[in-house]
Amino acid sequence: MRHAVFILLCALLATGCKTQCRVLSEKRCECTLTTSDKTACLTDVATREANNPPTDEDEEKCRALIEGCDCHLLDTPEGKQACGISN
Repeated sequence: MRHAVFILLCALLATGCKTQCRVLSEKRCECTLTTSDKTACLTDVATREANNPPTDEDEEKCRALIEGCDCHLLDTPEGKQACGISN
């Protein structure tokens, strides 16, 4: 039990206590070309999450997408799907 609590605590500290969906969204913001676009993106992400917190199901989906989301592929259908922004 202590081991599980330790792992959970480490995971929370590693993400700065952010939700997995916020981490994924902020990763997408890293793909922007300018500092001002990145700042606007991060502000938008924070506002959207504050107004509409992710559900447990959303968190599971976001967690699964984080590793595969790649800025170099974001303009492709596959890249959009890997980052969770495809239709």
